[in-house]
Amino acid sequence: MNTNTDNTMNTEHKMVPFTPGQPSDETWRKSIPAQVFLNHFFAIDFHIQRLDDLFDLARFPLFQEFAPAITDEQRKALEKLLLNSWSAEYALRITPVVNDNQYLQSSLHWTFPQAYYSVLFSVRAFLQMMGEPVSNEEIIRRRIGNMVVRGYYPASIGFYASGPLNNYRTMRLPLAKFDIAKPDLTLPSRESAAQIEIAQFLKTSRDRHIKALRQAIQNNPKTALRSPKTGKILQKFGADQYKQLGKQIGYTTFFDALSRLRISSTNREIERFVESEIDVRLFHESLVKIVSHINAVHEAYIAKALGIQGYKQLIAKLPSYLQEGFLRERLQNVIEPMLESGEQTLRMAA
Repeated sequence: MNTNTDNTMNTEHKMVPFTPGQPSDETWRKSIPAQVFLNHFFAIDFHIQRLDDLFDLARFPLFQEFAPAITDEQRKALEKLLLNSWSAEYALRITPVVNDNQYLQSSLHWTFPQAYYSVLFSVRAFLQMMGEPVSNEEIIRRRIGNMVVRGYYPASIGFYASGPLNNYRTMRLPLAKFDIAKPDLTLPSRESAAQIEIAQFLKTSRDRHIKALRQAIQNNPKTALRSPKTGKILQKFGADQYKQLGKQIGYTTFFDALSRLRISSTNREIERFVESEIDVRLFHESLVKIVSHINAVHEAYIAKALGIQGYKQLIAKLPSYLQEGFLRERLQNVIEPMLESGEQTLRMAA
């Protein structure tokens, strides 16, 4: 693990920030929201690569003690969920084979949901192993939030935000200080800048969730919060109401960040990315590495529960194009060494 928390990382992918008052191309102006979105995901990838902490899992007591009982029914459901996750990851990975930037931009229509659904099915497989066959995405979001806080994930994706609107707490991002610095339109090249970007992403994602929940509650006369004096539906929320909503949505985590991809791909927001002048190839590379990292965490827990032979038998049932590609590499370079490391740690402790 790299313990240097604020070294620079060399990158050729730089974008000059727009300065108000200066002449600028109209296309670049329209590209700003897409650039901000790219910066957020690039920052998550940067943070993951900087910490390089996937193998820390082997030392986690939660990982070492992970041995749920698995029924045949669970195993069958697990196989289907992992097939869906791996198929989506495979499709995501093969997109840049075409060396055409215009094609890559158009491909955002499907690469965004591919990244999200690969992680979603991976999460569902993980929960299935824990005896929770959950398909509702809001329930899944809350489950993952609780597991992030409890310490199931390495520090690279263990960050989260909590609290009411305008009074959030961002945890496990020690270098992110909103009162000192704010993200700009330049890709982060230092760990502190990456953490600031991630914290801002958590904040805006939580903003959206709380405001959407407020709208849903207040638009329904049966659930709407009302004035204790007049009994009328509240038009304005104060600190108490937002505190109530903050508790209701739970924690905001990496899963909420990935959910933004699904939201963007299902409405007109995606057109901002397709028509923008951002580095689409860089965006795609960041998504691939983020998805791979998150899925590897879930797969490590699953392999721990099944045993390495049981996990290999599961992979052996897959189509050859999945067996021979990134899964073989992840099995040989991550899963097997991690399980061996975990067993060695247990033997030393005994």
